[in-house]
Amino acid sequence: MQLETRPTSAYGRSIKWLVVAVVLLIVLISIWPFRGVPTGSRGVVTTFGKITGIENEGLAVLWPWQRLSVFSIRAEQADIEDAEGSTSDTQPVKVSMTVRYAIATDRVAEVYEKYSHNGDLSSYVQTATQEVFKAVTAKYSAPELIGQRALVSNDIGEALRAKLSLYGAMVINIDMRSFSFSKTYMDAINEKVTQEQLRLGAENKLKTVEAEQKQKVAVAEAEASAARAKADGEAYANLKIATAQADALKVQNTALAQSKDVLELRRIQVEQTKAEKWDGKLPEAIYAGAPIPFLNVGK
Repeated sequence: MQLETRPTSAYGRSIKWLVVAVVLLIVLISIWPFRGVPTGSRGVVTTFGKITGIENEGLAVLWPWQRLSVFSIRAEQADIEDAEGSTSDTQPVKVSMTVRYAIATDRVAEVYEKYSHNGDLSSYVQTATQEVFKAVTAKYSAPELIGQRALVSNDIGEALRAKLSLYGAMVINIDMRSFSFSKTYMDAINEKVTQEQLRLGAENKLKTVEAEQKQKVAVAEAEASAARAKADGEAYANLKIATAQADALKVQNTALAQSKDVLELRRIQVEQTKAEKWDGKLPEAIYAGAPIPFLNVGK
């Protein structure tokens, strides 16, 4: 009997020490004061459920009755698909956006207490984005939304930043992935653009024809002006010649009237010119009273 009791007692003592070790381990883990806060996070310290502190990244030392919750402050994103709105001229419009945001580090405790224990506000961001989109698009007509898309995007961004700041979130950027109207309206826009292009093409063609006609008229006017100038020049030259001839005749007549010797001198000059041109042959016929040329008879 004694031989059988010893092994049983040794086994019982082993179990006892094992249980004690497990209990001590659990107690040690539960009262272990050292905790770690990962990069890009904050540690929310609670004491019996109440927030009593915010720990930065790195090592955090806690009392056994305190708890540490890891809260992300990394950039998060919310995808909003087909948010609907209506323009000031009652045209339905849809948009799909991606909003990137992060929790403000000085508002971690507020967000943890009111909205999220891990920093995920995607549901709030989606709701706020849809509300903002409806409010902004209602201020613009459909043509303005198309022609002033950058301004519309800026208005949405400003309104969304103001809205999300109420939840302790900061908007990093907004990507507007699609922006569309109803198919009927888009077909009407495309038809209008086509007609406008045709109109501009016709106007350009008309301007080209008008320019060509103006060029032809300018060339014709230049040619006519040149012809008139040439005619005026010739007429002026003829007038000057005629005036000069008339003046010469007047001078000659005056000279003849003053002295008959001038006429005789002119006659002698004519005879001298004829004599210089004579080839030495006597004329076959001499009319009465005609002068006989001098003959140089050689010895």
